[in-house]
Order: sequence, then structure tokens, then C-alpha cells
Amino acid sequence: MEKIIIAIDGYSSTGKSTVARQLANYLNYIYVDSGAMYRAVALFALQNNFLSKDHFDKDLLLSSLPAIKIEFKKENTMDHANIYLNGKNVEKEIRTMYVSDFVSPIATVSEVRKKLVSIQHQMGIKKGIVMDGRDIGTVVFPDAELKIFMTANTHVRTLRRYNELIEKGQKVSYDEIFKNVQKRDLMDTTRVDSPLLKANDAIEVDNSETNREDQFHIILQLAKDRIAKRI
Repeated sequence: MEKIIIAIDGYSSTGKSTVARQLANYLNYIYVDSGAMYRAVALFALQNNFLSKDHFDKDLLLSSLPAIKIEFKKENTMDHANIYLNGKNVEKEIRTMYVSDFVSPIATVSEVRKKLVSIQHQMGIKKGIVMDGRDIGTVVFPDAELKIFMTANTHVRTLRRYNELIEKGQKVSYDEIFKNVQKRDLMDTTRVDSPLLKANDAIEVDNSETNREDQFHIILQLAKDRIAKRI
């Protein structure tokens, strides 16, 4: 059966990664969380003191880009791949609120986007891939056979993110998360390079009142329909 590329874009905390991972597992496709790649670069910048609340040394980051190696590795017992930064598993570190606060500034740097998009292109050469992010259907894979754009209201997204972090044992407040979601929305939609946009041929899925299981089956059926057209 011929494989396709599935691009899932949308706002933060809309469940993009969850449904993308489910689809990839069901279809036996490769899953790539493009947002994790930007988080890894943000972590690298923080670890090397290029980035803080009051300072961002863009020149130092750019000069260090060749030294940043990002990989996804999947163990046999796992249903998804973890992200590695220069040989170290950083899956847990990149998911903290500390790193989340710095992802959008990193994503506005054109040179960073160029490097990561190049890596993403290589991953999709053989198709059979599900990738989620902010510009997958508009920039990374504009010819993807299926494009999904996910959205939900801000309060719903904030509560989802809050519950997720609390379950992981992180000490956060609802207001802190709400401000972070608003900040990321603004930066994602207004940046000059590859802003968050719905592709003209993308199918919008608003999951403000839809549970994960129903959402998965809706998008899975869309994927099956597109795959059937390729046979």
C-alpha cells in the first residue's frame, strides 16, 4: 500500500502530538514531533547561557548551530521515539515549563528554522510519516496528502497543559500556564518567518469539546480516505 505524508499543525496544547503519535502507531508510520526539535535547541541555548529571561545572544547560538545534533530514537518497548540532543536523551527536560517559556523566541530565528526544516525534509523523503508542528503543512511539507489544522479555545488548552504538568509532578499555577499559552500564540502567529497559519487545503479540527478517542477516529478516517485514493 502506498504511503502518504500527514501534516498536523495547530496551536499549542491542542493535542497535536497525542493524535499524531496515535496515527503513526496505527498506520505503522514514523512519528516526528517537530516542536520537540525547537525545544531541544532552546534547551541547548539555556544550558550554554545563550538565553535567559533578560538576555538572548543570537550570534552565539548561530555560531553553535553546527554543533547541535538532534535525533529521534525508538526503543523496542516504546510506542514513540525519544529526542536526543548531542547523544543525550532530553525528552523529559524539554517538556518543563522552564524550557516552554523560551521555545517561541528560538522558533523566530530563521537560521534555526532552516536547519530544522532541512532535517525534517530528510525524514519525509520516503513518506509514511506523521509530523506535527506549526508550519508542517505550509512550509515543511506543502504537498502533504493530508493536512490537519487543530484548534481549541484558550481556557481548554490551558487546563489540558496544567493537568499534564501536575501529573508529571511539576509545580505550576493555572495563571502561569494561561499566560504562557497566550504568549506562545502571539509569537507563533506574528513571527516573520513561517508563522502559524492554516494551509488553504487543511482540514480544521476544533477539539474544544471533543475527547481524545473521538478526535483520533475522526482524523484516522480522514487518513484512511486519503490513503485509499493513492491505491
